[in-house]
Amino acid sequence: MNLFTGKNLLEFSDRFKTDENCKEYLANFKWELGFNCLKCKHTKSQIRKDFSRTCNKCSHTETASANTLFHKVKFGLRKAFFMCFEMSTTTKSLSASYMGVRFGVTEKTARLFMHKVREAMKSSENHPMKGTVHIDEFVIGGKEKGKVGRSYNSKKKKIVTAVELTDKGKIKRMYALKIDNYSAKELKTIFDKHIDKNAKITTDKWRGYRPLIEEYNITQIESNQGKNFMAIHTMIHQVKSWIRTTYSSVSDFNIERYLDEFCYRINRSNSKKNIFNNLIIRMVKAEKIYQSKIICS
Repeated sequence: MNLFTGKNLLEFSDRFKTDENCKEYLANFKWELGFNCLKCKHTKSQIRKDFSRTCNKCSHTETASANTLFHKVKFGLRKAFFMCFEMSTTTKSLSASYMGVRFGVTEKTARLFMHKVREAMKSSENHPMKGTVHIDEFVIGGKEKGKVGRSYNSKKKKIVTAVELTDKGKIKRMYALKIDNYSAKELKTIFDKHIDKNAKITTDKWRGYRPLIEEYNITQIESNQGKNFMAIHTMIHQVKSWIRTTYSSVSDFNIERYLDEFCYRINRSNSKKNIFNNLIIRMVKAEKIYQSKIICS
């Protein structure tokens, strides 16, 4: 299969001219290791003109998009591919209203599909940070009267974030998670999901990190108004600005999906050539997700 690489929109448009081009592309990824019938587990099939597969034993037919995050996309796979391309390669903010106008779908439809894409952007948690790691917390939300610092009863969304730094102090990787409060139990979630026990971790002197010193290699230093954590504070500023200027506000229900999207692109900033294919593979390998799991009732 001729894999698409790069970020050139015209080249992308030429590569995927029709829905059939997209179906063929999905089919190659989906059945790369061979066919396995969902009904009877038989491994032999016939390839149809639309690149679906029909089982030779029970005659069950499965489309290339079935049971993936493209499952029952009603506005066409080509538009869905373009949305994936934009969300993976862009350096600009993309709102559901913008994507709806751009691709001729409703804002609700665009938002639903974009959340499916964000679902694919979620970290596998299989590659914990092992090097120099800085950790800090921040909040997302407007100003609240009388609420400063780490206010436990604030209505703002509380986020803990970690960055892995290169030898030159540049951002190598970043992860961010919503937390309910600033206790050691809540802060530990990012350690458990994304940080290796041998990483060299630096935090500010917040007491919530102290109980974790027994398990992790943590050094606590003064923040000095963020001057001792310039790299991570730059990323915090970027993610807050991105959410504020693009979405105005996001719900507690979906905040982690937006954080996953931001971190996904940051973590692949040096591999933009293949980022679209990486996303398509994730979309294919992920299980289908229903609207009830995406939209808060």
